Amino acid sequence: MKKTGSQILLECLRLEGVETIFGYPGGTVINIYDDLMDSPIRHVLTRHEQAAVHAADGYARATGQVGVAIATSGPGATNTITGIATAYMDSIPLVIITGQVPTALIGNDAFQEADIIGITRPVTKHNYLVKDVKDLARIVKQAFYIARTGRPGPVLIDLPKDVQIASTRFEYPQTVELRGYKPTFSGNQRQVEKAAKMILAARKPVIYVGGGTTSSDASLELRTLAEMIQAPVTTTLMGMASFPKRHPLSLGMLGMHGTYYANMAVTNSDLLIAVGARFDDRVTGKIATFAPHAKIIHIDIDPTSIKKNVRVDLPIVGDLLEVLKSLVRALSEQPEAVRQLAEDLAPWRQEIGDWKQKHPMSYQASSTIIKPQLVIEKIRELTADDAIITTEVGQHQMWTAQFFDFSTPRTFLTSGGLGTMGFGLPAALGAQAAFPERQVIDISGDGSFQMNSQELATLVQYRLPVKIAILNNNFLGMVRQWQQLFFNRRYSQTCMELPIDFVKLAEAYGATGLRATRPDEVEAVIRQALETPGPVIMEFKIAREENVLPMVPAGAGLNEMVLAS
Repeated sequence: MKKTGSQILLECLRLEGVETIFGYPGGTVINIYDDLMDSPIRHVLTRHEQAAVHAADGYARATGQVGVAIATSGPGATNTITGIATAYMDSIPLVIITGQVPTALIGNDAFQEADIIGITRPVTKHNYLVKDVKDLARIVKQAFYIARTGRPGPVLIDLPKDVQIASTRFEYPQTVELRGYKPTFSGNQRQVEKAAKMILAARKPVIYVGGGTTSSDASLELRTLAEMIQAPVTTTLMGMASFPKRHPLSLGMLGMHGTYYANMAVTNSDLLIAVGARFDDRVTGKIATFAPHAKIIHIDIDPTSIKKNVRVDLPIVGDLLEVLKSLVRALSEQPEAVRQLAEDLAPWRQEIGDWKQKHPMSYQASSTIIKPQLVIEKIRELTADDAIITTEVGQHQMWTAQFFDFSTPRTFLTSGGLGTMGFGLPAALGAQAAFPERQVIDISGDGSFQMNSQELATLVQYRLPVKIAILNNNFLGMVRQWQQLFFNRRYSQTCMELPIDFVKLAEAYGATGLRATRPDEVEAVIRQALETPGPVIMEFKIAREENVLPMVPAGAGLNEMVLAS
């Protein structure tokens, strides 16, 4: 039986297990949207195409599945680019479907035409322009395979309108064979054995964990390794929640706004075991002074990430889940040596403990002004461990990373590599669509929130009970902090001079709005929000010039932190 291209697309999505997609209709995808009326796939109508991709991204991060977004051609397609780049930087598996003008008009500057293939090539893992309906099923199969395997990432399918209308006999491929794309899953066993030997010889090891641990669902194996050798663990922003922050071996986050003890541990380590991390500049600080005494083991599924930013003594290419299992097995074969190592690391753990006591993660409380850290702590206290927290980007994001004790994988969704303001609200929307019964909270700043505030309408329409905590200082806070510290308080264009009544804004969309202006109101507002059905905005009027500290200034080493007074 023949099917049209739009019918084939939707049937392929169904066969890939897609239950929910996010999008915004338009002329070149009108056939797809018409056939959606007869499809079991749920469609969530966002109010902007960027938000549709962020929502698919949040869905993917929360579930571990491939997120799917759809947009029309021209401006609809170009609106997706920030969302695609966000997912690309953070290795999130997405398939983005864009409509395109009919193939005969491509290149003629037709109405709402844009070369989305050329535009997105730098920020997609792969992209396709479908020229023949007979190729469509194969392309969709390949797109999902590429998106979810190896180092995950976004794949775009550009689908001209005439291809959607054309028909052919539908057959969905059972397998995928791509010449030149053969991800390595099992690490080289000799390299694994060398890594075990290096670990047993170390006296100041640190396990440095990135987002790849979450992507490969290797959190259990990571914890097994850390507890077996009793080595401290520090995470990147993307690696957070893959190792429980309350664990005795946890150092919290390292890097520009990392803990004092994490940065000092890395600086003084003699072995750095990098697990699914890419040595981002926000982590390393000045490269010349990063882990200067340490040998480095780097485990990653992406061979292009290894030795890209720092020297590496032992690379292991492979899926973290498989490599960590192999490493644990190799160490288990030497139980006496492992037991002795755990004992020998006692002085190292004590040294780190001394740093924790000397410079704990803390802030100066106030009885009159709401400190943002207080809000984060209260949200943490009043929510379950399986609550999903999203953030926008800025000071509030760093305070969340510093003061929220994440313990469960896929519960902290944030834009790491690209640092995308406006990410958190649509990402929360996507996570809530995936898990209707779970608590989802977007922690936001007043600047970031206004980037995609229109998605309140989506939350209300689909009855998605996301709670939004706006830490409102009427500033673009992180830029203001840099201006204060490094530009003599010359606050150029960072003061949000027109205060927004976020309570009234919530009510205008049909949501609930709450506000706290004093510290003694914070807990009551959070409790009321959590007990209120539907989406809720909680606005907290916070200390305007509170800074995120510790901080490693640009160009400085990890041991050159500006500390809280």
